[in-house]
Amino acid sequence: MEKMDATGLAEKVRLKEISPRELVEYSIDKIEKLNPSLNAVTSKRYEKALFEAETRDFTNKAFAGVPILLKDLGQEQADEPSSSGSKLFVNYRAKLSDNYVKGLENLGFVILGRTNTPEFGFKNISDSQFNGRVNLPMDLSRNAGGSSGGAGAAVASGMVPLAGASDGGGSIRIPASFNGLIGLKTSRGRIPVGPSSFRGWQGLSVNFALTKSVRDTKRLLAGLQVCQLDSPFPLPLLSQDSLNSSFPKGLKIAVQKNSPVHSSVSDSAKKAVDKLAHFLATQGHEVVELDNLPVDGLEAISSYYVMNSVETAAMFDDIEMLLGRSVTKSDMELMTWAIYQTGKGVKAKDYSKLIQLWDRYTYLMEEFHQEYDLIISPATADVAPKHNQLDLSESLIESLNHITDYNQKQQEELIVEMFAPSLALTPFNQLSNITGQPSISLPVYRTASGLPLGVQVTAAKGREDLLLALAQLLEDRELLCYSNEIK
Repeated sequence: MEKMDATGLAEKVRLKEISPRELVEYSIDKIEKLNPSLNAVTSKRYEKALFEAETRDFTNKAFAGVPILLKDLGQEQADEPSSSGSKLFVNYRAKLSDNYVKGLENLGFVILGRTNTPEFGFKNISDSQFNGRVNLPMDLSRNAGGSSGGAGAAVASGMVPLAGASDGGGSIRIPASFNGLIGLKTSRGRIPVGPSSFRGWQGLSVNFALTKSVRDTKRLLAGLQVCQLDSPFPLPLLSQDSLNSSFPKGLKIAVQKNSPVHSSVSDSAKKAVDKLAHFLATQGHEVVELDNLPVDGLEAISSYYVMNSVETAAMFDDIEMLLGRSVTKSDMELMTWAIYQTGKGVKAKDYSKLIQLWDRYTYLMEEFHQEYDLIISPATADVAPKHNQLDLSESLIESLNHITDYNQKQQEELIVEMFAPSLALTPFNQLSNITGQPSISLPVYRTASGLPLGVQVTAAKGREDLLLALAQLLEDRELLCYSNEIK
């Protein structure tokens, strides 16, 4: 069963070749065996899941009885823990289920628990002080990525066939690249939002999943997609015909191998892109290597960090109301504290200008896609990092501990410095979050040592169908190198 995808398992349930309870018991056994070494799962609801597996009606459900794990960041399920990787929420239980979670349940999934994530999802690795680090299944000395690192490790190791994930700046695509999985970041407005939050990070953050087959990705997108008129970003639905269409002929495809923030990119990441670019060229597509995209990468990431700090300051207002007290530096990790303090000083007029700048970026990329159908780039600039590889320097730690002593400009510069090592590893991801475009990490490459590296493919807003058609073509040609546990 561990080498079957969710669609195949659901079909076995439909044919009564296996029961939902047997699927749940199998996943529970895998989690109990593997989690001590991976630390992917942070909370469990086994008894409830077994009861649901025996009592729920799975008739005509796309993923009937298939076990799944949620990410422990958002994705709230009523009366279940939701820690966001923070000790502030050690005893917190969600009051309501998010519409995304309800959507998963309506598709027939049985939820087994929640997966590890960095505190509040701020990192591209998962190593929260509250829940500990997540180990990469194929090399335990490396991190499985973030912020959906627990989800990546859970799927790559075979605990579950797919897992809930979210992406506000690469947090689906990064662990997909590191773990040899498919990681689709959907268009803004594609997946249901609310009722607890309707515009996470101003719409940059979206929920979806990490998967190990194209048909699972397609089926999940078809089942979850909405045109949600009570959300800030309604989007027309994709038709079943478009979701299952073949990859078109004669496309013009841009190749971006240079880092948009002028950091180094490994030879392996460039080879991964070259592999896909060469294949597309042999299929008759026009493949054009570009030095830069229309958006200034350094300007974009600077604005991204400002947004992140403002939204964090707003979040802590809500947390303080929930706790009935003020929060202190000792309540959180140092990086979180620095982001929070920086956000408190941003002026409303400057934040308004930032949102307008992002509207300009969106316009520029829509214009760009009038000429280029797709953009291919590294999903990550290198393989999964070693544990402690991205640790902060002692001098920077000292500065962050005294961040309230600095003026606003200096604080923002410290945030840029704080994220510089991790940004260098993942510089290609954030733009599609800002512009709302769909972007996918596909497992097309392995290094000589066997570590996965994904290639990122980005399309115009609303064109997930084009990404999935390419993914299907690559899978059909056996050009996707899935993780070791997956066939």
